[in-house]
Amino acid sequence: MKTLDHRARGAAVATTRDVRRAVAASAIGNATEWFDYGIYAYGVTYIAVALFPGKMQQATLFALGVFAISFLMRPLGGAFWGSLGDRIGRRGVMAATIVLMAGATFGVGLLPTYAAAGFWAPTLLILLRMLQGFSTGGEYGGAATFMAEHAPDARRGFFGSFLEFGTLSGFSVGALLMLGGSLLLGPVAMRDWGWRLPFFGAAPLAFVGFYLRSRVGETPVFLAEKEPARVPLTRLLTRHWRPILTMSGLVIALNVVNYTLLSYMPTYFRLQLRLSTETALAVPIVGMLFMMTLLPFAGALSDRVGRKPMWWFSLGGLFMLALPIYAMMSTGVAGALVGFVVLGVLYAPQLATISATFPAMFPTRVRFAGFALAYNVATSIFGGGAPVFNSWLIGRTHDLFVPAYTMMASCAVGMAALCFTIETAGASLHGQRIPRREARSGA
Repeated sequence: MKTLDHRARGAAVATTRDVRRAVAASAIGNATEWFDYGIYAYGVTYIAVALFPGKMQQATLFALGVFAISFLMRPLGGAFWGSLGDRIGRRGVMAATIVLMAGATFGVGLLPTYAAAGFWAPTLLILLRMLQGFSTGGEYGGAATFMAEHAPDARRGFFGSFLEFGTLSGFSVGALLMLGGSLLLGPVAMRDWGWRLPFFGAAPLAFVGFYLRSRVGETPVFLAEKEPARVPLTRLLTRHWRPILTMSGLVIALNVVNYTLLSYMPTYFRLQLRLSTETALAVPIVGMLFMMTLLPFAGALSDRVGRKPMWWFSLGGLFMLALPIYAMMSTGVAGALVGFVVLGVLYAPQLATISATFPAMFPTRVRFAGFALAYNVATSIFGGGAPVFNSWLIGRTHDLFVPAYTMMASCAVGMAALCFTIETAGASLHGQRIPRREARSGA
């Protein structure tokens, strides 16, 4: 590794204080992204009534479709921000994406209703969701790369788990705001104006996130590069197609489960299982709070046993148990709560380790771009469309187990990809080779 002038380019190894700052700066972006998803998923029926024509079922399907549309912009955002981040650095890109992302969320709260503005209401919503998707395309890849390149190799799983702690925190806060508004204001006020208030919460998140990110230095791994990367997209695809395809398979499993479990479940409980609005919102929140307690332990365990065993446990468990768990959830409130918690326990080993696993699949000079491209293409095609696909297919087949089938299919894809995944727990992220875990005897 090239020796650095400490005064000119920063220390080659991040201090503990640097790592903690980097984790906090990265996690706040995840929290902002998923705060948006939380308020949209938990407020989708209110958004549907306010901004779309038609009856509740049809309007909700439209609103879920717009949620999916934002994901079409993620690959474009990933290619743009990822390439930029590999050239100029991770920190500047992260500062820009969190401002754009939060600004789009804030703007939804200002939209006119369909009754007042006609087709302009859903049109403006689509434009804001596209901006949100474009900025989010660079957010997660940048945040995970930033964290991974700051964290010590031996504890990358533990520190990476706090990014996903931020994910569930943001989603839970957004969901709690919607649930609290529903309980305090009542359904009439929420339909009229109350649904807008949680969207304004994006402003303080953006301020805090921008401040934290402006206070953290660039990553030691990026600073160790001799010169900025200028790798064309075609070269990225031709030279690194194997990790791109492998990671895409893992992301399909990860995000079909993720968006089905987190974003779609309130709608599923409310419209398909006929739970009350408050119960449909409360059950996933309780489950997510339980999942949050598991993440640091799962991340730390992955530093000891490796990332792949954690993924095998998660993917295999979800594949085998999805159908009986969904059968349990259809029995009532108690079954729904227990079933959601069990799904969360099975999913946690994936969620806790993705921020340590995915950045390590690429060498430094294409890490941000490779990560962002693979993650966002797979997410846009399969993950973001999972809620609307599940809702549509249930409507066509009247089979309440459709979400279980989609989980099982995605986990099968993930297990196939995992067979070709290189174990990278403890591996150094420096250099121009794909990181690989050293044998225990040579560690």
